[in-house]
Amino acid sequence: MPEKRKRLVERPEIILDAADAVLLSRGARGLTIDAVAAEAKLSKGGVLHHFASKDALVVALVARKLATLRAGIAACEEAQPPEGKSPSRAMVTHFRQSLCEEDEISRALLLASVENRAALADYQDFARERLARLAAAEGGFGPGSVLFFAIVGISMGRALGFHHFAPEELDDVFAALDGIAQTAPSPAAD
Repeated sequence: MPEKRKRLVERPEIILDAADAVLLSRGARGLTIDAVAAEAKLSKGGVLHHFASKDALVVALVARKLATLRAGIAACEEAQPPEGKSPSRAMVTHFRQSLCEEDEISRALLLASVENRAALADYQDFARERLARLAAAEGGFGPGSVLFFAIVGISMGRALGFHHFAPEELDDVFAALDGIAQTAPSPAAD
């Protein structure tokens, strides 16, 4: 693939990486098309060619974040032994491994998403999917649903600066959550 064509194909990811950098350095209010263009070393038109507005950019950032989240949870579930597969434990494991990553970006992205209906809808879809998966595995709403909301509370509380557990405190919290996850019914073998 010629270099110019390769850069054009990679441009959306370059723009999203630049938007993450802007969120990290300037926060949600500093996320503008001009700031992203400058960070990506592109023209404003180059950014707008791929993302028609700031709202479209936020939706794409949320979609990328949720894709990473889904893949991380799926990888944790896949890594479990066949006889002990548990969506609840996979969720706890993934969040335990990734909670402290990108707190500043998470905070800014969360704030940027609150006023963006499409981005908020993506978060809501993720929550519905996860809760449905947990309910299907457990035969209804049970420990997995409680764990989901506990993890959301911990994650959002951390992202918004409501608490800053020390690593050993987080280990204790997630060990307790894992203990609850172990009580959740496992999905029936197919």
